[in-house]
Amino acid sequence: MTISTRGARTPAVLVLEDGRAFRGRAYGAVGETFGEAVFSTGMTGYQETLTDPSYHRQVVVMTAPHVGNTGVNDEDPESARIWVSGYVVRDPARKPSNWRSQRTLDEELAAQGVVGISGVDTRALTRHLRERGAMRVGIFSGEALPDEAELLERVRQAPEMVGADLSAEVATKEAYVVPAIGTKKFTVAAIDLGIKGMTPHRMAERGIEVHVLPATATLEEVYEVAPDGVFFSNGPGDPATADQPVALMRGVLERSTPLFGICFGNQILGRALGFGTYKLKYGHRGINQPVQDRTTGKVEVTAHNHGFAVDAPLDRASDTGFGRAEVSHVCLNDQVVEGLRLLDRPAFSVQYHPEAAAGPHDAAYLFDRFVSLMEDQRA
Repeated sequence: MTISTRGARTPAVLVLEDGRAFRGRAYGAVGETFGEAVFSTGMTGYQETLTDPSYHRQVVVMTAPHVGNTGVNDEDPESARIWVSGYVVRDPARKPSNWRSQRTLDEELAAQGVVGISGVDTRALTRHLRERGAMRVGIFSGEALPDEAELLERVRQAPEMVGADLSAEVATKEAYVVPAIGTKKFTVAAIDLGIKGMTPHRMAERGIEVHVLPATATLEEVYEVAPDGVFFSNGPGDPATADQPVALMRGVLERSTPLFGICFGNQILGRALGFGTYKLKYGHRGINQPVQDRTTGKVEVTAHNHGFAVDAPLDRASDTGFGRAEVSHVCLNDQVVEGLRLLDRPAFSVQYHPEAAAGPHDAAYLFDRFVSLMEDQRA
């Protein structure tokens, strides 16, 4: 990625790997960037989206036309930096209007070197990605842009998301502790594969002391903290490359320690149980995805960010090396597996984000379910 100073009237072009191009104006930093083009259907929560490590190496297209009206503050980020490779909006706010706003979104993108583009027909771009699927993309801005044929060739040389091993790139390098709020009830070892800041906070609210460990943590390092439960976080990349986290999870399952995984952690559990994973055509991203909890029949509106899914049978329980497993949650839009649970060991996972910042709170009960597993194990 190359960066220079920003300019709202600087010409910019977005080029997809299939050759389609969209012209607009620079938004954020001026320069060039590459990634996987994906779209997010949320109408709010753009700060949380931008700072979610699961979006590493992705160029996010916002389907909502008007973006940036609440500005940027220092309270809502999910991590210490913006992780998206690029940002695409149709109609950026000219001036933010919110009592918590400290600066504009354009200023924040520029300060962190994130190349974006505005003035794009994001509806047409989203429809194109829905029909053709997520694909590589480049955003280029500056006064003297090369012709689109040259830019297209550079896009096609960029790495693909399939086969990308990215979790260690976004995870913490050193372990740290998020203390319990109020009386400490449990200790949890959380494997950081791209964890969002709100996730350990949701556990801390329930009296859990959370030891956040690097993605490269060993089984010995996990059990050095004497955990009552182990958590595997969300994260970027292709789960087919995550052999080390899969081996770690199998070690946890062998010890029958209560286990909870979300998003990438759900895919890791799927692989640990012997299921395959596959790339979705265009993924699920946004804060309005309908999911059914098959254990209760309840339908939840949930926050998603995933381009891969677990390939597990929906119509029956499966025999695995750790006992019987079944699909616990399913997306009502396309029947994609959205959760797994073991019937003979204390372990479950979901494909979405129950911490929901920003987003709906329908799935917050999953943290309580994790607490119940640890209570049962202790009893």
